[in-house]
Amino acid sequence: MQVGILLCDDVKTELQATHQNYSNMFAAILYREDPELSLHFYRVIDGEYPQQIDECDGYIISGSRYSVYDDLPWINRFEAFVRTLYAEGKPTVGICFGHQMMARALGGEVRRSERGWGVGIATSEIKANADWLDPETRKFSLVVSHQDQVSRLPKHGKNLAGSEFCPIGMFTVDNHFLAIQGHPEFSRAYSFDLMETRRDRIPEAVIDKGQASLTHTPDSGNVTKWLLNFLRQATRN
Repeated sequence: MQVGILLCDDVKTELQATHQNYSNMFAAILYREDPELSLHFYRVIDGEYPQQIDECDGYIISGSRYSVYDDLPWINRFEAFVRTLYAEGKPTVGICFGHQMMARALGGEVRRSERGWGVGIATSEIKANADWLDPETRKFSLVVSHQDQVSRLPKHGKNLAGSEFCPIGMFTVDNHFLAIQGHPEFSRAYSFDLMETRRDRIPEAVIDKGQASLTHTPDSGNVTKWLLNFLRQATRN
């Protein structure tokens, strides 16, 4: 399967020596689950896009430090591209910023959460089942790093998982768009160091709680299986 990774940001320069960049993180988790994948990387943050939408069987949208409602040329162009992916029926998975962009591009609502920052490891409960959710579970945990949340689903959106802190944590739109707020590609070590770099903007008590949560093991492997299951199934439809 040919998978395009739409990169919407870079790891902070001072963290790249230890944690590499987002392209490396995605390659690590995806090849671990399926070494036969063919990955293609597009730096949409720099205006780099597939020459043709069918260059890849499906796409994954990365996270970003930016908000989907920031009025920046690259974000406005990317929002239009996400609408094109949807209209063309292209199997696509959105992670964090990508999750929120899928909602916004299709008419949902994204806003700064009154609950504040979500950092560290967060657990979501499955609210609706799907056959690609294999292995099956009633809840799952992932590293998170966000202060924006999807507050209203787009038309045809179906909420599959969430928590009290983040009620819309995973949703689908029709059979070819899947959005996940958490980061299967983030390691606990990266989460810890990222929080350290944000002590100027995240309250100390929130960081302390987030770093303490990193003693738990995230379900990154299972969630990576889910998103690949979803892309394969959507490709066949």
